Amino acid sequence: MFKSKTSGNKGPYSYQKRREWETRNCVRYKCALTNTILDVLRQRPGWVDVKDDGEWDFYWCDVGWLRENFDHIYMEEHVRICHFRNHYELTRKNLMVKNLKRYRKTLEREAGRLEAAKCDFFPRTFELPSEYHLFVEEFKRNPGSTWIMKPVARSQGKGIFLFRKLKDIMDWKKDGNRSEEQKDEAQVENYVAQRYIENPYLISGRKFDLRVYVLVTSYVPLKAWLYRDGFARFSNTRFSLNSIDDQYVHLTNVAVQKTAPDYDPEKGCKWQMQQLRRYLTARHGSETVEALFRDIDTIFVRSLQSVQKVIINDKHCFELYGYDILLDHNLKPWLIEVNASPSLTASSQEDYDMKCHLLKDTLHVVDMEGRLSGKEKRVGGFDLMWNDGPVYREDVNLEALGSSCFSANTHLGCVNDRKQQLRKLLKPLPGQKSI
Repeated sequence: MFKSKTSGNKGPYSYQKRREWETRNCVRYKCALTNTILDVLRQRPGWVDVKDDGEWDFYWCDVGWLRENFDHIYMEEHVRICHFRNHYELTRKNLMVKNLKRYRKTLEREAGRLEAAKCDFFPRTFELPSEYHLFVEEFKRNPGSTWIMKPVARSQGKGIFLFRKLKDIMDWKKDGNRSEEQKDEAQVENYVAQRYIENPYLISGRKFDLRVYVLVTSYVPLKAWLYRDGFARFSNTRFSLNSIDDQYVHLTNVAVQKTAPDYDPEKGCKWQMQQLRRYLTARHGSETVEALFRDIDTIFVRSLQSVQKVIINDKHCFELYGYDILLDHNLKPWLIEVNASPSLTASSQEDYDMKCHLLKDTLHVVDMEGRLSGKEKRVGGFDLMWNDGPVYREDVNLEALGSSCFSANTHLGCVNDRKQQLRKLLKPLPGQKSI
């Protein structure tokens, strides 16, 4: 319930949740978006849409609202919102790399170089203009390499370009083909220059990256869930380093690809994660693919740990992150970026169904109705991967995995039998016939 600063605290979290639910038999929600999440909220039994400035228990807000309002409101124990106060420490490109670099140095100092080397999963990156001279030194050490320039706080491929010559940066900075509006933006916006992965893993000659969903419900202690479904986003044009100016070759963002002249909206440019995992297993064997997905798990855990001490933890907050992972031709996974507001707009019926399931299960984990015990290792399509330490399945041989394995309870790209699991886990809500 959203109240003024003078509102009183009404008791422990679990009691408050149950009391609110039993008293009104509903959860009052607000939603700043008009896509899939709004559909899911409207369909949830016992959830009521709050208009204007009415009191709410749950708010799927945008980051702009958070920035302007979070520090000026009081929220009772049971209230939940969908972002942490300074989520940008992980989701802004320059800050993500800054925190990962600092974390890697800490690991090297406290655990040695071998342990720090396990954080070698993000490309060489420099923030511009502050690290321009460091970037130039690195650039000159690797003549002929391809680099990619990205604005630190934009999404959907906006403002991104590839380059191989320093003069390309200078020409772009001076004039290039930018409009007056773009020039004004460049004066106030930082960029990162990042070593481009020149040897991506290709399927049918096309580049792709992975969109994976990680739900964090607490940073102190760290508690993170990994969703079984996700997808691979393909470029619409065959990969080549001979055409670095062609965004349809190098940028896999759906917002970019759907503007291609030969884009087929019926066919789309996505594979579901299960399809990709089956393909990789057929090509490389199950053992290799298991190792790959364990390496991807490590990226999730290490990246969250890198910001654990700087994120402002708040019991009212949770975050559904969209991770973008790129595979190179050696099947090494690279962290490209983390999104605080991953797109919830569907590009096909299959995509819509997957995102609806993802969001329904997010609400199950957040558990406004107080139906969970807190000891679950799985809720719907979410597997608990970290709970103040790694989470393992009962059937896992820890000695065989070795000390480098962070989590063995995840099933990314495996069968998502979420409906059967939820039927066993949760009793139907009032007015709900089945899960």
